[in-house]
Amino acid sequence: MPDPTTADPTTADLTPPRGVVTVFSDIWCSFAHIAIHRLHATRARLGLEEQVSFDLRAFPLELLNDAPSPRPGTDSEVARMASLEPGAGWQLWQAKDWLYPSTTLPALEAVLAAKEQSLHASERLDLGLRRAFWAESRCISHRKVILDVAADTGVIDVGALTEALDDGRARRTLADQAALSASDRVDCSPHLFLPDGSDHPNPGIDVGWEGAYGIGWPVIGSDDPKVYEDILLRAATE
Repeated sequence: MPDPTTADPTTADLTPPRGVVTVFSDIWCSFAHIAIHRLHATRARLGLEEQVSFDLRAFPLELLNDAPSPRPGTDSEVARMASLEPGAGWQLWQAKDWLYPSTTLPALEAVLAAKEQSLHASERLDLGLRRAFWAESRCISHRKVILDVAADTGVIDVGALTEALDDGRARRTLADQAALSASDRVDCSPHLFLPDGSDHPNPGIDVGWEGAYGIGWPVIGSDDPKVYEDILLRAATE
């Protein structure tokens, strides 16, 4: 058996067990914000909260692009993406300019660290951090904001999460998931993997771009939210 500390993460099996949807994404990604909202909303509507969990993994755009995500890019996406899924929660950045997050790595690491408590804890932290950024203009690169969001979930042991962040125990996992995201195994944020072996990049949304990123805006060719019903039912039964 290979040493797990030296194994190549790009050879990892991406097929989750029955009842789990694996999701690679970044919190900075507006398409992932829609996907995560639709996963939660559709799971609740179908009554599958006890049957299906989300295994959230990092697709850290700043590492893949070797640069922080430019604010003009996220600003240019808000209005168009909000029109597709207003219930996810959106607003143009309202806090001071210097509070705009320069990185999502601490937030992504916290979501991974929360898995020690449960997938449910990780889900709630991830969802809370996305809303904190996209809908509440909070600086999710700041440790206090991350821990405040964790406390607000009501399901996370904040002391245990603080200890995990202090010793960086999820940082190796974050690095491995970044390497996997940079391979041809994972295409984009979001990219979903199901127990039946199928995978779904940016489910239901066909998108192009008018102009350069951060200057132009997303052009949606089609959008089919119903694909999430099929995804969740297959995860529950396959």
